[in-house]
Amino acid sequence: MTNSTGSIVVSLSMSLDGFSAGPDVAVERPMGEGGERLHEWLFQGDADPSGVDTRVAQELSAVTGAVVLGRRTFDVGVGLWQDTPFPVPSFVLTHEVREQQQMKSAAFTFVTDGIGSALRQARAAAVDKDVLVMGGARTAQQAIAAGLADEIQIQLVPVLLGSGVRLFDQLGTEHIELERTRVLGSPHVTHLRFRVRR
Repeated sequence: MTNSTGSIVVSLSMSLDGFSAGPDVAVERPMGEGGERLHEWLFQGDADPSGVDTRVAQELSAVTGAVVLGRRTFDVGVGLWQDTPFPVPSFVLTHEVREQQQMKSAAFTFVTDGIGSALRQARAAAVDKDVLVMGGARTAQQAIAAGLADEIQIQLVPVLLGSGVRLFDQLGTEHIELERTRVLGSPHVTHLRFRVRR
C-alpha cells in the first residue's frame, strides 16, 4: 500500500489515559464531553514561544495529500469545518451509500467497501503525498489492525479525561512493534511519531 514518496499516517490527539474523544460524542459535542481539550494545542498560537505546535500543524498540512475519516467524524465535523478538514480529497468510511459531496477545497467521497478500499482510493488521490487517517478512533484502529498504517503520530495531551473513546481498543491480539522516530514537546502537548515495523 505504500510507495516511495508517501505514507499512510494515523494521526490523532490523545489524553494521557488513552482517550481520543470524551464520552457522548454528538453534533453539539464533536469531541464528546471535555474532549475539546485534546485539540487546544492547535489553537494556542503565540502561547507556545518555541513554535513547536505551529510547526507540527503546518508540517502535517504540507505533507497531506488525502484524508481518510470515519462517518461519525464526518457527521460531527462537517458543520464546523464547512469544508474538507484539509484542502485535499477526503474519503469517508461508511456503510451508507452516498453521492460524492463537493466542498470549497475538495470533495468527500463515501466508501462502503472497507478500510482497504478507502486507503487505496486515498493513495491514488494523494499522488506523492501522505494519506492522513485522522478520525475517529475506530477508523484508526481498522487501519492499524489491517496492517495498512505506515506511521502513527500521537499528540499526547497532558490531561486525564477519565472516560470516552479509547484510541487503541479493538486492535486484536497481534503484537505490533513500533519504532519511535520523533519526540517534540511544548507546554501544551508532546508530539510523538512512530514507524510501524513490519
